[in-house]
Amino acid sequence: MQKLRYTICVLLMACLSVGAMAQNGLNAPFSQYGIGQSRLPFNMPQAAMLGGVVYTQSGPNRVNPFNPASYAAIQPTSFIFDMGLTIDMTTLRDPNTSLYDADGNLGYIAVAFPLTNWWKTSLGLLPLSDVNYESVQSVTGGPWGTMNTRYDGVGGVSRLYWGNGFNIGERLSVGFNANFLYGNISRGITYDFKDSTFFMDSRREKSTMIKNFTFDFGLLYNQPLNDKYTLNVGLTFTPHQNLRVQDKALVYTFVTHSGLEYNRDTIFPGADQDPEYTSTLEQPMVVGLGLSLARNKKWMIAFDGTYAPWNGFKYAEDKEHNVFGTSALQYGNNFRGSLGIQRLGNPDAAEYLRRVTFSAGCYREQGKLYLDPMQRLDEWGIGCGLSLPMRKGRSSLNISACYSRFGTAELLRHDIVSFGISIGSCETWFMKRKYN
Repeated sequence: MQKLRYTICVLLMACLSVGAMAQNGLNAPFSQYGIGQSRLPFNMPQAAMLGGVVYTQSGPNRVNPFNPASYAAIQPTSFIFDMGLTIDMTTLRDPNTSLYDADGNLGYIAVAFPLTNWWKTSLGLLPLSDVNYESVQSVTGGPWGTMNTRYDGVGGVSRLYWGNGFNIGERLSVGFNANFLYGNISRGITYDFKDSTFFMDSRREKSTMIKNFTFDFGLLYNQPLNDKYTLNVGLTFTPHQNLRVQDKALVYTFVTHSGLEYNRDTIFPGADQDPEYTSTLEQPMVVGLGLSLARNKKWMIAFDGTYAPWNGFKYAEDKEHNVFGTSALQYGNNFRGSLGIQRLGNPDAAEYLRRVTFSAGCYREQGKLYLDPMQRLDEWGIGCGLSLPMRKGRSSLNISACYSRFGTAELLRHDIVSFGISIGSCETWFMKRKYN
């Protein structure tokens, strides 16, 4: 019981750290759409090293929140503490220039333990999305002369989950996650008229507060083909859901003097208007299917496919306010395919190198963003890594490296090199001592 109290205290403090560090410091212009950009599942090293393969992955010393049925593989006497760190090095390129930046984050934190022999549970916190961008567009012409429009935004959304996995017989397990999404996103647009005395500089600001519950479900089935080979099938489902979010907006004109801005006139809210209003956040239906073939203590090859009517969450501002106008983002079918292969470590091998698991994988995501029907922004990437066993194989240290490319050089391209490290600590708890 003393161990449990100590671990819960550490978990709560680490959760506060994740919430504080979830906001990415990288300038990501595409994060202005929806609720921002997401790196899931690639902020978890065990997923990144396999190119995002997650639906059939389970084990007695790991936590996989992407298929809640995987929790059922936890041993009845085990307590798992899993935490990961990531470092992203990003290069932004357009036809004229490039920009490099780097940032590190506490990627996720999770615990898992058994409630009964057939019921296992997990608690964890993951950053769901990041918003961090600032860009300026300059237009010359018309009655205003030169006008600079600056777009800026910061914030993010985190996902706190409670997951449960259930053993249904020897080969089938099912599970579900109850998720609490929370965060705040602040966005702004500033209009700066350089040459005109008839047009006043103005700014639009909006803060979106997100506090919502969602659910997702999973199934995992393994079928031995013979003494050497096992086929695993994973299925996940996230239902469509309409969520409500709270917006608070402000629109005003201003003048600049000695580098300082002075508010001249408030346009919104007016005398009879409320600055706070309710908007809509729509979660798409998401279906995931995974297949893997493993040869015992030798190798494993796996494929994941994910389909959704669109990528991420669809944000729609209240029609009566529409402070920011209509978004240029189009919504189209989203599909991600991942392929991974592992050389499985043999926990009974005498040589340490033979107990190490080596992994590699690749993925391609189609329809990640549609700026218009002719500009579909896809993503692809590769990853590799290794799992180093510790404490006689019950715990592991996982190290990953991956590269991904998103966007186009004609518009804007993201090249991301990521490194991750995670520790899956598997302790023996809940065991009754026997005395002679």
